[in-house]
Amino acid sequence: MFEQFDINQIRMACFAGIFLVMALLEAGLPRRELKSGRLKRWPTNWGFILLDSLLVRLIFPIGGVGLALLAQERGWGLFGTLGWSGWGAGVITFLLLDLAVWFQHLASHKVPLFWRVHRVHHADSEVDATTALRFHPIEILLSFVWKGLVIVALGGPVEAVLIFEIVLNASAVFGHANVRIPRRLDWLLRLVIVTPDMHRVHHSVICRETDSNYGFHLSVWDRLFGTYIDQPEKGHDEMEIGLGPAMTPKAHSFPFSLAIPFFDNAQRKSGKGRSWNGK
Repeated sequence: MFEQFDINQIRMACFAGIFLVMALLEAGLPRRELKSGRLKRWPTNWGFILLDSLLVRLIFPIGGVGLALLAQERGWGLFGTLGWSGWGAGVITFLLLDLAVWFQHLASHKVPLFWRVHRVHHADSEVDATTALRFHPIEILLSFVWKGLVIVALGGPVEAVLIFEIVLNASAVFGHANVRIPRRLDWLLRLVIVTPDMHRVHHSVICRETDSNYGFHLSVWDRLFGTYIDQPEKGHDEMEIGLGPAMTPKAHSFPFSLAIPFFDNAQRKSGKGRSWNGK
């Protein structure tokens, strides 16, 4: 039986390790020259990371693994009803959780109310390791509720949920990292997982590109559901990231970014980008 304290230690150690590796690689092998430096962007991004961590710890102290333990003890969920366990159930649990996160990400773009909150993530003027965790607290809470419902509904192995949460955090940091990967290696990795070049397309101001590459870990879902785009129209060096000039520069401010969901909703410009009314 897992102890929650040990689980938190494992997750934090894995996150710290992958973040440190990606930050070092960003410094030594950057994919893009950052137009907005770390000193301008990182205080706001880290502000969200710290606030989100505090809220999750206070409101949902047991976490996803704790819910999986509870479901297992009570016999809840699909796998509990069927009596399935072992590697097969673990693999299926992992895949279905990854699909659930993909679907949640798709919904955060397609449902206007969810987009109001999710655009805090897209307001960053660059994409690097800290962007991976730049999410509004409201979205973090909604995400936890959705993921928790899926975990309880599945009732899968606790180990699979723990591995999924570790992999999800690591994949998010890796996928947002400003790291140069050789094109051939990038192509090979994309056959299975989301790479930084693949996910960067999703942060383009061009709507067609923003509405693509929703995956966090496995790349198969975007290929399967027809939302995959290989490369940005203007190339990775010239592509514009963020939500356009009316909003993105202001998003370097933590108070402004925190208030973004409460401003007038963003209106799409078909095929061009996004307009935003800050009044």
